Amino acid sequence: MTAIAPREAVILAAGFGSRLRPLTDLRPKPLVEVNGTPILHNALQNLEAVGVREVTIVVGYRKDAIQYSCGRRFGGLDINYVESTVFDRTGSAYSLWLARDALLAGGTYLLEGDVFFEPEVLRYLTLDDADNVAAVAPFSPEMEGSAVVLTNGGYIAEVRMKQTAANLNDSSPPLFKTMNLIRFSGEDLRRTIVPYLNDIISAGAVKSYIEELLSNLIQLKGLRIAAGRCDSLKWYEIDNEADLRIAEAMFSTAREIAC
Repeated sequence: MTAIAPREAVILAAGFGSRLRPLTDLRPKPLVEVNGTPILHNALQNLEAVGVREVTIVVGYRKDAIQYSCGRRFGGLDINYVESTVFDRTGSAYSLWLARDALLAGGTYLLEGDVFFEPEVLRYLTLDDADNVAAVAPFSPEMEGSAVVLTNGGYIAEVRMKQTAANLNDSSPPLFKTMNLIRFSGEDLRRTIVPYLNDIISAGAVKSYIEELLSNLIQLKGLRIAAGRCDSLKWYEIDNEADLRIAEAMFSTAREIAC
């Protein structure tokens, strides 16, 4: 059984991308190109391919460049913008909170604006009939960042921050890298996720990140998020120039992404 694919999406694209300097001195990280295609354009093309019709982009650093590049209409997508004026001192959870009106509209894909991926990743998120699904892949030694541990039933049991190859050993449960691509149900967004976002931002937790948000929603609020295993699919999170070169090599032999 497959879930109903959302018609809306939110993309977080407000940050500096400081680790990609000097490439981000004059442009925001989501417009850095992988083999000629901006990261953000790849995401928008893939969203349209799975039936999304409206996208809200949270912008901040060099917002005008993103608005000029994507416009109000990108292919068959209607594009809305939400601006963060404090992107230099807030975390990604705050950016998500700024898009809360879009989240309340119904089922939504959530993407961070630094992941280059093939279209099948989003389709995998609708193959499971779970209400909420996060794309994950096996955590390999060259990776670093947030990771998750899964239950026997394939749900996220725990989110672990700042993982590296040193956290991989035979005595630990298998780790899976979060790909920063999630499908949320409209009901959980309305009943649990947006109210919790309101609570933490009101309490002053403006520097929280999405990974912390997900961890708290799972541990404190009982939110169930299934793991969408994307083991065989191409994707890469681009944080620095080395990541960019890996992504370019990975996608140089991939099928051409439609424009």
